[in-house]
Amino acid sequence: MTDPHATYDEFSLFHENAEEAGLPYDDDPVVRRESVEVAPGRRVSALVWGEGPPELVLVHGGGQNAHTWDTVALALGRPLVAVDLPGHGHSDWPTDSAWLDPASMADDVARVVGRFAPDARAVVGMSLGGATSILLATRHPELVRRLLLVDITPGVNGDKTSDIAAFLSGPETFASFDEILDRTIEFNPTRSVSSLRRGVLHNSVQLPDGTWAWRHQVGRPPVDTGLHVERPDFQTLWDELERIPVPVLLARGSRSPVVDDDDVAEFRRRRPDDRVVVVQDAGHSIQGDRPLELAALIGEFAPPG
Repeated sequence: MTDPHATYDEFSLFHENAEEAGLPYDDDPVVRRESVEVAPGRRVSALVWGEGPPELVLVHGGGQNAHTWDTVALALGRPLVAVDLPGHGHSDWPTDSAWLDPASMADDVARVVGRFAPDARAVVGMSLGGATSILLATRHPELVRRLLLVDITPGVNGDKTSDIAAFLSGPETFASFDEILDRTIEFNPTRSVSSLRRGVLHNSVQLPDGTWAWRHQVGRPPVDTGLHVERPDFQTLWDELERIPVPVLLARGSRSPVVDDDDVAEFRRRRPDDRVVVVQDAGHSIQGDRPLELAALIGEFAPPG
């Protein structure tokens, strides 16, 4: 098979996103990749959409990258920043903090937001990015004016992400691009093959020996870092979520196992004045399953200034 990355350009696939979502596409969007040094020799990368001051910050989930928001960004048509979490996408591996620690990630994301979107009207965080955004709002409150959580709460009744964990803990390398794509299709039966292929192109690399690997290594930090691997305990974040002083909106996918009725009840107990919205026919990654509905929700929650 021809190397799918031989002609890969991360900015050349937006027309596919638009076509699949039924969005008009008259011209290529203005998007650039930037990065910020968050520690000596370590940078966090982000996609900056548009030419004006960014109005929104989008933070993806574990094992994803900033391109998970492409269709949402196209639908919004607003200046925004989509961040690659540390150890994801084009961001460097964290070698100076706990692996997958939301607090450390929040501090890193704060450097990016402070540089490119200090006056953003809202932060949108999904899954691990949502946990990170909760701590961004409490540790760096000057950067968060509204918070939209995409299918994530600190949780109340055990681990409900076993399917996601099974996917992310799969083989470290794959013999071919087709093999890594086939595994992705297997675990995402409701998504189109074309959208999954785009996602894998954005989220994989071909190694010198010809095999393929994910850009991330969730749960498996680089062997030379010596970092301790421990899945974060999100339940400790309930108190943090409760004390956020700005409006918080929870968007829940109707088909997602990650946020259930017990989680919603606890969210409402902790945040009685905030809303919960159910996005019909969406799983955990609402931005992939129902991007137009999520874009509309973001626009309603944080309209342009």
